[in-house]
Amino acid sequence: MTLATGIPWYLSTPLWLGAAAVVLLLGVPAIRRRYITSALLRQFRKVIPPMSRTEQEALQAGSVWWDAELFSGRPDWEKLLNTPRSRLSGREQAFLDGPVERLCRMLDDWQITHTEKDLPGEIWDYLKQERFFGLVLPEEHGGLGFSAQAHSEVVMKLSSRSIVAAVTVMVPNSLGPGKLLLHYGTRQQQQYYLPRLARGEEIPCFALTGPDAGSDAGAIPDQGVVAWGQWRGRRVLGVRLDWEKRYITLGPVATLIGLAFRLRDPDHLLGDREELGITLALIPRDTPGVTIGARHIPLDIPFQNGPNWGRNVFVPLDQLIGGEKYIGQGWRMLVESLAEGRGVSLPALAVGAGKVCSRYTGAYAAIRQQFGMPIGRFEGVEEALARIAGLTYQMDAARRLTLGALDIGEKPSVISAIVKYHLTERYRQLINDAMDIQAGSGIILGPSNLIARAYQALPIAITVEGANILTRSMIIFGQGAMRCHPWILKEFSAAQEPDCERGLAEFDHAVFGHAGFLLENIARSLFLGLTRGRLSHSPVAGPAKRYFQQLNWMSAAFALAADAAMMTLGATLKRKERLSARLGDVLSEMYLTSAVLKQYQDDGCPGEDWPLVRWACETSFYRMQESLRLLIRNLPFRPLGWLLRLVLFPSCYPWTEPDDRMSHEAAGLLLAPSECRDRLTAGIFITDDERFPQGIIEQAFLQAARVAPLEKTLREARRAGVVHSRDTLEQAREALAEGLVDAADLRELEKMRMLRRRVIAVDSFEHYGRNNLLQEADHNRAGLEVGS
Repeated sequence: MTLATGIPWYLSTPLWLGAAAVVLLLGVPAIRRRYITSALLRQFRKVIPPMSRTEQEALQAGSVWWDAELFSGRPDWEKLLNTPRSRLSGREQAFLDGPVERLCRMLDDWQITHTEKDLPGEIWDYLKQERFFGLVLPEEHGGLGFSAQAHSEVVMKLSSRSIVAAVTVMVPNSLGPGKLLLHYGTRQQQQYYLPRLARGEEIPCFALTGPDAGSDAGAIPDQGVVAWGQWRGRRVLGVRLDWEKRYITLGPVATLIGLAFRLRDPDHLLGDREELGITLALIPRDTPGVTIGARHIPLDIPFQNGPNWGRNVFVPLDQLIGGEKYIGQGWRMLVESLAEGRGVSLPALAVGAGKVCSRYTGAYAAIRQQFGMPIGRFEGVEEALARIAGLTYQMDAARRLTLGALDIGEKPSVISAIVKYHLTERYRQLINDAMDIQAGSGIILGPSNLIARAYQALPIAITVEGANILTRSMIIFGQGAMRCHPWILKEFSAAQEPDCERGLAEFDHAVFGHAGFLLENIARSLFLGLTRGRLSHSPVAGPAKRYFQQLNWMSAAFALAADAAMMTLGATLKRKERLSARLGDVLSEMYLTSAVLKQYQDDGCPGEDWPLVRWACETSFYRMQESLRLLIRNLPFRPLGWLLRLVLFPSCYPWTEPDDRMSHEAAGLLLAPSECRDRLTAGIFITDDERFPQGIIEQAFLQAARVAPLEKTLREARRAGVVHSRDTLEQAREALAEGLVDAADLRELEKMRMLRRRVIAVDSFEHYGRNNLLQEADHNRAGLEVGS
């Protein structure tokens, strides 16, 4: 103004003085820290939520990866697309094609779940013989040394044949003594236990959950006291334990119990501290004082599960995992192992269920006819089939992306929580859709039913390894905000720094970096909202380009919304679980959409897959929009909500759920043989052997595709009045007489009739029990209820 205008000195001087004051106050670190930062730090310390030791350890565990990019408001797409896709080695593929395929053919899930209520002895022997319990243990310790990708593929394929077998294999290879020993065990512990675990000589379990410590596992009441005692004839320094645990998978058959407990040292035998914190130990089953309780039966899915407890159990310090070095670090050890295992096992189960529904429920919808046409062609069924196909594609993409991160050495704790929650929730959706489509054939239990046990097992997947309600409302955003935000964790660390000068300097750097981050995201969100991301960077051309641009917009919008919520609510946000859950939903949907786009690019952008990519992306963007809309609507400070609405969505809310045409295209991919369908369902147990129910439905599905043109000819002939019967075979005989079909066509239709009847047939059983008359009445009443 001074140079460009003739402003009088008495006006320009105050302006210059004011500008100089601002520059000195903000631009000179010593002055800024004394008059601004110190006051902000005092206020920050008042409003930050209290953090327990277990929360601090959880935040320090694992690593951040693509989730941090999404939180930045400016994701680096090259980082994502350049991440190598995890692929199976030749040895891993041979294991899947050999021992895993043979195991699938050995398994009789009806015998396991209905008759024996356990895996048969020959299956247990085979699992040990082929080292299924040592999938991830290194070869030098007798294991197979497989990647996370291979571990996931094994569990997924087994789950498509038997949930019980899959759970039995996955638990020792995920959260259990083996993993903990591999990462934290002493050399002596590794050399003794790992080969025994790999060979199945020791069956492990891990005892964490108890009657008074479920989701709040940090509140473990089980205690150990450092003391002298007798161990195998020697007086040694060790720990005297009392515990009570339940819901322990493999607990009833375990020979080695991994135990989490709080360790105390009241006599100061190890040092000055009395409360040493959560610690992990290895307890042999035959240790005096250990009791293995009777079995739990989780929803009639009879994998080995049950309680155990110990009274006055003594073990030496050598039995603590990692020895004295890792005393008190048990919670961090568990969270880091969970960050890895939770990203492999349950997602594999969920995706396995999705692939089974996509392949076999889709085939059923193509085979089963009502009103003279396949039920898959009815729009109501199409809507459910589209969800099954689209969600399965999205789930498998997220599984693969997460496995890729694990196989390059990441331990992404937030991402593992995302895939655990969202893949099991999508499993819930698609298994319900499959049940709706298959109707009576879905609800009648028996050897022919391919989806009922997956339906029964669903709540187990929802509950274990972090109950889903807790994971969504407290963990995903709660940990994500602290771990992934570029400045929040630095601000917390600075506020807790005991050195005042150093803490002030670090807080000054973090808080003004955060201010710049906030201002950038305000401008970026407004610009991207006005343009709907159209002018932002996309790493690819073609139809996927718009989805990358829209993700740029949502990333900036999410970063701004998260900052606005944290700055205005402070410690209250920790208790506003629904607001936290909605922010977590946005972060999760961005991750899932990123996975879909990466898989599409990794596969070479096959045009056949585009309907699935489009359906999955449109669904996720709609969910992001609705989560942000509900967040804005429910912010306690209403003016902030109005401002966020104007900045994030300055024109309108642009997304809707996939339209009918998208759903029709996605559903159609499940109703006819294609390379896309084979890619979507790859990795599960597939056979055309009619000794298996999968083989019968495969044969019928292919036959349905062959006779579809013939059935269309017959329908047209009936409409034209050339044939008159309502029965397809009678129509074919009339058409044969009229010369519309030949004898070979008639034989094909007769074969289709036979296969169709085999597919739609359901199992039935002889009456059994002490009172046959009463059971006959019960049977008849049940038949009436099912019929009605």
